[in-house]
Amino acid sequence: MQAAAALNSYSAPDETPQDVLWMNAAASALLVVAIGLLLAAGITKLTRLPYFNLQKVQLEGDLQRNNVATVRANIVPRMHGGFFNVNLHRSREVFESVPWVRKAVVRRVWPNELRVVLEEHRPAAYWHHDDSEDQLVNTYGEVFDANLGDVEDEHLPTLEAPRTPTAGDAQAVLDMLQRLKPVLAPLGEIDTLKLTERGSWSVELDNDATIELGRGSLEEVLARTDRFVRTLPELKRQYPAPLAHADLRYPEGYAVKLRGLTTLQDGQKPPVIKKPVVAKPVAAHNAPASNKPLSSTR
Repeated sequence: MQAAAALNSYSAPDETPQDVLWMNAAASALLVVAIGLLLAAGITKLTRLPYFNLQKVQLEGDLQRNNVATVRANIVPRMHGGFFNVNLHRSREVFESVPWVRKAVVRRVWPNELRVVLEEHRPAAYWHHDDSEDQLVNTYGEVFDANLGDVEDEHLPTLEAPRTPTAGDAQAVLDMLQRLKPVLAPLGEIDTLKLTERGSWSVELDNDATIELGRGSLEEVLARTDRFVRTLPELKRQYPAPLAHADLRYPEGYAVKLRGLTTLQDGQKPPVIKKPVVAKPVAAHNAPASNKPLSSTR
């Protein structure tokens, strides 16, 4: 009975009032914020010490069109911030705005240095379309602006398209150029490769010969061109005159014109040479009107 009475007489300690709990929490939060602000202010002041101002910009990369001194002189005045707060993305854009620079990789080097690796454009051809001045296309198929006088002695071919290039357009034309070069090498170097609005290809060689390649996939155009180049020597053995023009757009052959050799009657259309047979031309003064000899004009 006494134990039960003692148990009944026990009372729990008073609970902390809710408003006191909120005050303690608020005080703790304010303390944390105050410490955070002090730390932030200290770090900010530390990062702005002259010791951490950018003292050096180290340039790396195989520079052919630019020199290190010129790039540094043009870029450094546009750089802002110190080691901790320099904007690397903005810095990269600044370096990539330099003519001929394709790509820049920028990173910090402790305690006050930037290291920049530059990659320059490697021009593959001139790029021309109806809507603007000539530009250049690099080996990645990217169109870029540069001083064309810098490459005037490099004898670059010209790529032509009828419209402003979209992503992949220049790359597709460049791929065609690279694939056609070895195929057409026996006839000459490619001076101009043109793609029309209707998707038809043509080339002009460095000896002024022109060849209409027609439409189709890359492989179809290459096969048609290869067949022409392989069968043309049969004609050249009989008539060694230089090639002036060839039209490969016929479904079963091609038509050619040779410089210095005229075999057509007035108004007569050039015949189609069916693969792999090469037609034999007849001298113009002996050719009757009904004949359809090989055509060529001066």
